[in-house]
Amino acid sequence: MEAIMNQLQNWVLTYGLNVVAAIVILIVGRMVAGMIRSLIKRGMRKGDLDEGLIGFVGNLAYFGVIIMVVIAALAKFGIQTASFVAIIGAAGFAVGFALQGSLANFASGVMILMFRPFKVGDFVEAAGISGSVKQIGVFATTVHTPDNVRIIVPNGQIYGGIIKNYSANETRRVDLLIGIGYGSSIEAATQTILRLISADERTLKDPEPMVAVSELADSSVNLVVRVWVDADDYWPTKFDLTRKIKETFDQESIEIPFPQTVVHHAKES
Repeated sequence: MEAIMNQLQNWVLTYGLNVVAAIVILIVGRMVAGMIRSLIKRGMRKGDLDEGLIGFVGNLAYFGVIIMVVIAALAKFGIQTASFVAIIGAAGFAVGFALQGSLANFASGVMILMFRPFKVGDFVEAAGISGSVKQIGVFATTVHTPDNVRIIVPNGQIYGGIIKNYSANETRRVDLLIGIGYGSSIEAATQTILRLISADERTLKDPEPMVAVSELADSSVNLVVRVWVDADDYWPTKFDLTRKIKETFDQESIEIPFPQTVVHHAKES
């Protein structure tokens, strides 16, 4: 019994302090990891970043610190942690190589959430898709097309190409191309269009609307019409103005010609 007690005492003296140190490392390390996560979230919220990105980055930092804390605790028991580090590094490389496409989407998602080329509700054109943004995820973005089709687009395809955000600015310019016959008065057509624009309350006075001759085409004189409106009024104004121009031209006998070809027959002498 005395030999057992001596052996137990030696074991406590040898490993007891290491056990206590490991427990302290785990407790303090967990507290530090939680503090780091809170600091990261607080800082990112001050930058007005997306909550999904904030939670992901905070948890990533938290578990990264926890892994280092566990390795430090194991080292107190005399365990060779170099092999663990090598295994974790090899596993990380293998996973990264296998998921390189997903990691590219993730990196693009982080860039989108940080720099915000668009936000939820914007109408965008990206990766060959046009529609309203419904959700921005870390790996993919959900877009609803005008005919209400839900499309999930990988972020790598979006951020790697050209992005057109039609909702980014408060105003937009409506461009119309109106053709009139060569026998119709350009001045009369111009004044009619300007009168219709002025009568529409949705059109803006500044910048000033413009109607100009853009081309002497084969079958018509083409007038370019440019008028500025609020972004939300773009499509209603464009549709209504096009209809009103056609109806008013009919009432005032201003011809809107269709493509035609005139053939002349030469008589032999």
